[in-house]
Amino acid sequence: MKLQRLLSLTRKAIDDYQMIQDGDRIAVGISGGKDSLTLLIALTNLKRFYPNKFELEAISVNLGYNEFDLSEVSKLCKKLEVSYTVVDTDIAHIVFDERKEKNPCSLCAKLRKGAFNEKANSLNCNKVAYAHHKDDIMETLMMSLLFEGRLSSFEPVTYLDKTGLTVIRPLMFLEERDIRSFALENHLPVQKNPCPVDGYTKREYAKNLIKQLNKENPGARERIFHAITSSNLPGWGESEHVRTSKQ
Repeated sequence: MKLQRLLSLTRKAIDDYQMIQDGDRIAVGISGGKDSLTLLIALTNLKRFYPNKFELEAISVNLGYNEFDLSEVSKLCKKLEVSYTVVDTDIAHIVFDERKEKNPCSLCAKLRKGAFNEKANSLNCNKVAYAHHKDDIMETLMMSLLFEGRLSSFEPVTYLDKTGLTVIRPLMFLEERDIRSFALENHLPVQKNPCPVDGYTKREYAKNLIKQLNKENPGARERIFHAITSSNLPGWGESEHVRTSKQ
């Protein structure tokens, strides 16, 4: 995927759901994976010409894995002229050694987001950008349906009452395969996820299930995503683009 397409789809999400206003200070969550690094590239480039002026802060939460090296990510941020902060934590120790969680993802995510949001607030950010993409949104819907018996997914824009931060998801129209292609073509310093349960989660199950459904019913992925964006799920009201086209 070329940079122009990345910026086009990112701007579409931002415009359609009014994600960025003039004067925003946005904390970008950097895990070291392909998604978050691609998001950083997209927002850094968009910042140069987007009509609403905004500032960026890149933040990584170090879960405490010894083999997790963010030095190359730091170099990328310096090259992009984006301030970069690493928050060191003992989350891995708490989840796996102290709590010995059988299903660690929920607690890990809660602690990680807590550390990230706290740092974002301390840096005077009013918004946080997560790198959830189109596949993530569909997988979350499937997980919610299968394991919780309800219909819900990530919202394009979410206000967090407890922190006063607004979460935005600018990569919502990008497919994972496009992001993977962009990261490879641009030699992004992607770090391998050190989590011992990576690839063995409910999300991985949902990912494979959607892949199988699409194989047996071509076009199923697009229909699932369309059902989400056109539904009355919380946070998924009509985008500005759709509202305007009806007038």
